[in-house]
Amino acid sequence: MSMRGIDTDVKKTRRRVFKEVADLAYDSVNLKDDMEALPYKIVKEGDTDYGNIYRMRSIVRERIRLAMGLSLRPEHEPVHLTQGLEESNIDEKYYEPPLMQVIPSACHACPENMYKVTDRCMGCLAHPCREVCPRGAISFVEGKSFIDQEKCIKCGKCKSVCPYDAISHMVRPCRGACGVDAIENDEQHRATINPEKCVSCGQCMISCPFGAIADKSQIFQLIRALQSGKKIIAQVAPSFAGQFGPGVTGDSLKTALMQLGFDDVYETALGADLGCVTEAKHYHEEIATGKKAFALTSCCPSWSALARKFFPETIDNISNALTPMVATARLIKVDHPDARVVFIGPCASKKLEASRRTVRSNVDFVVTFEEMMAIFESRGIHPEAVEPTERLEGATGAGRGYGIAGGVASAIESCVREFYPETEVHIEHAEGLADCKKMLMLAKAGKKNGCLIEGMACPGGCIAGAGTNLDLNVAAKALSEYVREADDPVPDYDNRQESMTKL
Repeated sequence: MSMRGIDTDVKKTRRRVFKEVADLAYDSVNLKDDMEALPYKIVKEGDTDYGNIYRMRSIVRERIRLAMGLSLRPEHEPVHLTQGLEESNIDEKYYEPPLMQVIPSACHACPENMYKVTDRCMGCLAHPCREVCPRGAISFVEGKSFIDQEKCIKCGKCKSVCPYDAISHMVRPCRGACGVDAIENDEQHRATINPEKCVSCGQCMISCPFGAIADKSQIFQLIRALQSGKKIIAQVAPSFAGQFGPGVTGDSLKTALMQLGFDDVYETALGADLGCVTEAKHYHEEIATGKKAFALTSCCPSWSALARKFFPETIDNISNALTPMVATARLIKVDHPDARVVFIGPCASKKLEASRRTVRSNVDFVVTFEEMMAIFESRGIHPEAVEPTERLEGATGAGRGYGIAGGVASAIESCVREFYPETEVHIEHAEGLADCKKMLMLAKAGKKNGCLIEGMACPGGCIAGAGTNLDLNVAAKALSEYVREADDPVPDYDNRQESMTKL
């Protein structure tokens, strides 16, 4: 069951930390002292969600460090809260790997995989749970079913036959949300993340009910850049629809961003339009002719990382088209070669894409919708109340549709049908890392030859990214409306090809 869209205390604390860090960047005169004071400002006497105010402040201290782009402090070494502050107090991109981190003091060491009898057990005479257990792990204590955890092999047969649904399967939420088995244990049975397996989708982070997992932010450095007087231009992912409040249009969001100090705002969907034209051409020339067995989209960096890490045989099938973020950044650089580019989107792993060295991203900062909302809040700007004076325009419905699962494949299919009507096109899409792995296994086995395969690490697509603010159904409805508002359903082939030559 997803917690997305519920304003939990975990979400409130996370948002509060981002807002206070933004305030630090804008207003602090003595940065070290003010950073030291923040945990006491955020966690006051009487705040006992964790049962211990000192533990709460300890957790908030680590959240503050991550929000400022710093790493967690080691548990067993005396490292000052502000260590590394001077290096991070800059107006340029700052990133210390890894991106996703578990705050040890916040982790509840949840049971990883346990079947447990609840108080709903009626002690029935049939005892089906005991009869089906292959290891004799179930006995009856005071008339109720009891599972011996030392004997239990976690097969789940007892749960499946219980007529009262009295047996609960307890799964560690972060591990249940991770489709690549990157969640492991430390010596105290707290969660840790294996960086060799992790693809930085952030689904573990939004699934942890204790807020023990967090990613690093660049909001502090972005604000420094906005204060520097240099030209800063934003590009906004199409999944922004609805994320900044009901009724917030592209025009009002652009106006609000320019009030913050951005010089201009582009739609990332412009880069998506270039991408679907390129991908359609690739499908027509390479896949439909049988030169390559199948094609994998490249716009989701966690999907691409999944393929590279776990299915290296498929690397040559990953599209060479620039991702929408990178293509849009290069368009901006054509128009404004001296500008710094900020990607505002739903995704944690875009922070890694912007930092990679293999393909120059031209993106200087990546902030999520959640982080951007905190910056607005810090400056008292409410996008839903902003009277639009600017216009965000240019992208088609196809490019805007990239923000929802199936939208990329659908956009490319539309372009193939428009530009190459004689070409028959076969598309597939997978959402969520577990399904993405299954899809890649089928492709590897030759079961998806002739297909264009879209993969999205987040169930639901970009609208379900780790940096979003909305319930998935509300976000899907808002994005669908934004797609319908586009002037054109698909991009013009000649115009987009001309734009591609400039990049």
